[in-house]
Amino acid sequence: MARWTGEWLSTLSSGEATTGEPSRWPGERLGLPEHGPNAVAGQGRRLLALVVDLVVASLLTAIFTRPDYSDVASMQGHNLWSLAGWAVITVVPVAFSGFTPGMALTGIRVARLDGRAVVGLWRAVLRCALTFFIIPAAVRNADGRGWHDRLTNTVVVTMR
Repeated sequence: MARWTGEWLSTLSSGEATTGEPSRWPGERLGLPEHGPNAVAGQGRRLLALVVDLVVASLLTAIFTRPDYSDVASMQGHNLWSLAGWAVITVVPVAFSGFTPGMALTGIRVARLDGRAVVGLWRAVLRCALTFFIIPAAVRNADGRGWHDRLTNTVVVTMR
């Protein structure tokens, strides 16, 4: 996939130029292990975490709002509240702890490539906004990083 999409970053975050050699595993060029803690998280775990977060947002919305299934306008309002709930449970936990409820359940987290412990609010907001559009998160490079990860200098890694 990386060859098809190209890599719009000419250097890695550490400042080392890319060698042009294909990596043996996702994250090798970033100095991440092939397996175990801090290895690049697989797409299946990431997708499952997203689905869990969407379900949690819907359930929380259902607690506080009561949709009228016979009224289309009411359902649209309910969907907007669900989207707002998803944004909150995505941005706030990632900004301060590095993972959403779904990520915690699947054992993955967002990590900054510069080594800092906290992802930060602006990175979390940008990642959430780009994830909403699906394509930036779905198109990945050889290191398993989507556009939203590359723009925020982050990577999703395993915790266990």
